[in-house]
Amino acid sequence: MRRAVCPGSYDPVTNGHLDIIERASGLFDEVVVSVLINKNKKSLFDVDERLEMLREVTAPWSNVRIDAWHGLLVDYCRDHGIGAIVKGLRAVSDFDYELQMAQMNQRLSGVETLFMSTNPLYSFLASSLVKEVATYGGDVSNLLPPEVERRMRERLAEQS
Repeated sequence: MRRAVCPGSYDPVTNGHLDIIERASGLFDEVVVSVLINKNKKSLFDVDERLEMLREVTAPWSNVRIDAWHGLLVDYCRDHGIGAIVKGLRAVSDFDYELQMAQMNQRLSGVETLFMSTNPLYSFLASSLVKEVATYGGDVSNLLPPEVERRMRERLAEQS
């Protein structure tokens, strides 16, 4: 079975993330979308909320599974029999950092990293940017799945 992981913080999951997940699901028998648990980072949604939203929006793809991890991603891959990491690249600036990570991960564990170029519709898209625009009342409806946008608007309203 060919298995891959799509790691990220997914705070919140965007249409750009879903584009990469959907495309990866067509290449692998199983794709694990794994949320990084980072207790030092202030997030809009807690890990359980992000897992729930991801399960909801990835439901159309039967070979996509949702999970969470902390620590080294290569340890997660080894523990779960995953041989590939799939990462989306938005711009050349992403490549510098991601290449170093890919080479380190391959050296540590033999896990390969596959880079997918992001759909140009989403090349500017980052969760942090979406949150900032939404905080100031900007329209992000075409950047997020509808249910994620609704939950984000509710959360931002709670915080104000």
